[in-house]
Amino acid sequence: MKEYNFFLGCIAPNRYPGIEASAVKTSRKFDIDLQDFKGASCCPAPGAFGSMDVDAWIALGARNICLSEKEGKDIALICNGCYKSLFEANHRLKANPELKDRINAILANIDTEFQGTIEVRHLIDILYNDVGTEKVKESVELPLTGLNVAIHYGCHLLKPKFDRTFGSSERPVFFDELVEALGAKSVDYKEKMMCCGAGGGVRSYKVDLALDMVNEKLYNMTQANADVVVNVCPFCHLQLDRGQVEIKEKFGDVYDLPVLHYNQLLGLAQGMNPEELGLDAHEISVEPLLAKIL
Repeated sequence: MKEYNFFLGCIAPNRYPGIEASAVKTSRKFDIDLQDFKGASCCPAPGAFGSMDVDAWIALGARNICLSEKEGKDIALICNGCYKSLFEANHRLKANPELKDRINAILANIDTEFQGTIEVRHLIDILYNDVGTEKVKESVELPLTGLNVAIHYGCHLLKPKFDRTFGSSERPVFFDELVEALGAKSVDYKEKMMCCGAGGGVRSYKVDLALDMVNEKLYNMTQANADVVVNVCPFCHLQLDRGQVEIKEKFGDVYDLPVLHYNQLLGLAQGMNPEELGLDAHEISVEPLLAKIL
C-alpha cells in the first residue's frame, strides 16, 4: 500500500469534513493510504501570501514539505490552492539553487533545511496517472448512468502551465475521463474553464464580484442540463455551494444545484452511503441527486 502524508488544507476540515473522509475512504480501494500529516500548517494561501512576499510564501510552504521529507513520504492533497503553494514551492526550490539557499537561510531559524527529496501530488493526479481510469471503473459498484455532471477544474490545478503536468491547460480532459469512468456523462458548457471567482482574495475583498462570476458559471451549467457540479478543490466547492445561498440573497437567482468534490462522487459510485461521505453537511441539498442515482 502506497503511503502519503495527507495535507488537508484549511477549508475541508473546517467546513467540509466529508471531503476529507471521502478522500481517505475511496483511496483505500486503490491501496493508497492517506495518513495524518502531523505538524502541518496552512499551505499558505497563494493569493494572499504569494502576492505580498514570495520568499515568505515559499518558506512557509517549504516548512510543510520539510516535515514530510523527514518521514520520507510524498505529500497528497485535495485542494487546488494548497497544490499551487506546495507544488510550486517544491518545484521552484528544486530548480533554483539560489532560491533554495535563500529559503534555507530562513528555515535555519527553526533548524530545518529543504532537501528536495519528495514529490507533491494532487489526489486527482494520483488517481488519473497512477491508478488509471480502468481501475477507477473497476471499483464502481453503482454506475452513475444517466447523471449529467458539470465539471469545474479550477485555476490553480492547471496554471501556470509551464510547471504543470496535466497536458492542455485550456482544453484538459483527465477530470472528464475520471468522471465518465463512474458511468456519468461530463457535459460541456459555456465558459467551462472560467474561474469560480473565489481565488486571489476576490471572495474576501469584493464578494459581489466573486458572486457575479460564479453566478454566470452556475447559469451556464444549468443551461447544459447539469444534475450536479463536481470539483477537486474545497475552496471552489465553498464558492459553488455556499455561493448559491449568497446569490439567492443578493441577486434573487435560484439554482439548487448540488455540489460534490470528486471523491464524494467516487464514493457514491463505490457504494458508500451519503452520510459517511458527509453529503448531509452541504449548503445545497443533494437529495435531488441521490434520488436520481440511488
